[in-house]
Amino acid sequence: MAVKTMRNQLTLVELAKRVGDGNILEIAEILEQTNEMLEDAVWLEANMGDHHLITVRTSLPSGSWRLLNKGVPPEASSTRQIKEGIGMLESYSKVDAKLVKISPDGPRFRSQEDMAFVEGMSQTLQETLIYGNVDVNPEQFDGLANRYSAAALANVHDGGGTGSDLTSVWIIQWGRTRVHMIYPRGHRSMGVQVTNLGEDTVQDADGNEYQAFRTHFEINGGLCVRDDRCVQRYANIETAGSTNIFDENFLIDALTLMLQRGKGSIIYGNRTIQAQIDKQANIKTNVYYTVGEEFGRPVSYFRGIPVKLVEKLVNTEDQVT
Repeated sequence: MAVKTMRNQLTLVELAKRVGDGNILEIAEILEQTNEMLEDAVWLEANMGDHHLITVRTSLPSGSWRLLNKGVPPEASSTRQIKEGIGMLESYSKVDAKLVKISPDGPRFRSQEDMAFVEGMSQTLQETLIYGNVDVNPEQFDGLANRYSAAALANVHDGGGTGSDLTSVWIIQWGRTRVHMIYPRGHRSMGVQVTNLGEDTVQDADGNEYQAFRTHFEINGGLCVRDDRCVQRYANIETAGSTNIFDENFLIDALTLMLQRGKGSIIYGNRTIQAQIDKQANIKTNVYYTVGEEFGRPVSYFRGIPVKLVEKLVNTEDQVT
């Protein structure tokens, strides 16, 4: 007989799987991911209600050489405005009050379920930060890949790979005047907000009422690139085979184009790239790489720049042309 798993509500079967010897069991979070880009991102309050407006300088006065008794023409700089959108990611947890009351530890039972929502929504935010596309999903915000989607762009470096096994490495300089995340103006906080709505009367699919504990989860955020030089994409890296695989020379090219040659930047790649870089760092004659520690975790460095893990970077990206 087929077993049907309910993913929109908790059931007595799910409670049974979380209880052992009269206690709430620890859940092995095998779906948890490491997405260190979110840990590093700077968050700033938007200057508008549902978007952030920035002004970027596009030209500078150059001055004019003059002769005695001769004047110089007037000059001025020029600017342009960019509007960055903010997306609203939300979800609700609805747990039958009877389930909570018959569990060995009701608050802990709810807390464990809440943590699953926080992890899942954080992964969605990270995925959108990379692959968000408002042309396809207007409710999102534009991610990095949609902004840097052409090989002709100065800050996109083509690794030469083709096919269906491609990934990218990103180099970002976070900061208030560089690259940062945004949250709505006047909002109480940034990141995941969890609101315990308490016990309430709700309806099932047939419109019949029952008591349930409800929790509201929301993330309101967007991406703002104030200085285009502070984002570099090394694209079209093949993750299988022996050609067009990761090559640190592309990182050198990218860092050269960044502010202060990449000072303060962070390199991000998925597990495939991370493994290749870690192996290079183990070769003692390789002067580009070193191994260190950050907050108790081992970190590889490329020319002093930390290389961090983002599991939401896939190995099946479309070729950037």
